[in-house]
Amino acid sequence: MSLTGLFPIDKWNFKSQSILHNLPQDECEHLYAHMQEQRYSKGEVVFREGAVASGIFFIRKGKIKKYQVDQQGKEQIIYVANAGELIGYHAILAEERYPDSAATLEESTIAFIPKEDFIFTLERSGTLSRRLLKALSHEFAVLTNSISVFAQRSVKERLAITLIVLRERFKAETAPGQEIMINISRSDLANMVGTGNENIVRFLTEFKSSGILTSHKRMICIKDIKQLVEMSGCGS
Repeated sequence: MSLTGLFPIDKWNFKSQSILHNLPQDECEHLYAHMQEQRYSKGEVVFREGAVASGIFFIRKGKIKKYQVDQQGKEQIIYVANAGELIGYHAILAEERYPDSAATLEESTIAFIPKEDFIFTLERSGTLSRRLLKALSHEFAVLTNSISVFAQRSVKERLAITLIVLRERFKAETAPGQEIMINISRSDLANMVGTGNENIVRFLTEFKSSGILTSHKRMICIKDIKQLVEMSGCGS
């Protein structure tokens, strides 16, 4: 079921999928000149917060969580990136170290593009620079919305919002007619919502009893998206 008219999903999702789409051939040749593709196992770190930014990462396959770790060692997941998206480019543009960490949520294939090739192409491509500016502007709006809403919403509402957003993330790789299965650990879900595992388990049980979803181990299937949107308090 589509979220059109039900939930403003664009306020929650970044838009980096289109940054490299259909760039002119000569720009692609420069950008991909020294690109290296690598397979990652589930849970493998792609880059760490504070590391020197040596390039950007293009997700060919899989899902990547972007997160920060607090002084107590607890993760706060900022975003889940899908296949087709870029990560790591903020640090290159700002000429700073990576501001967060990235790790795989599932087996993934990621292409690494060296910093020098990215900068060389960016300096010569009006298309790439415009797309990056548009993507960054939208990301700022998404993060501002997330901070504002999450500061005012209850844990139950935040969980509902997170499940709606994750459903869209996993929908992208689900064949038409098949049920959308959210494959995520309870600890990662808790780190996205900003609460403890016990709260996640309690509210998932409540949602399950209400017929909103079914679950088995890591897998969650949303059965009543309308009721979940109502629970989130963020309907269109």
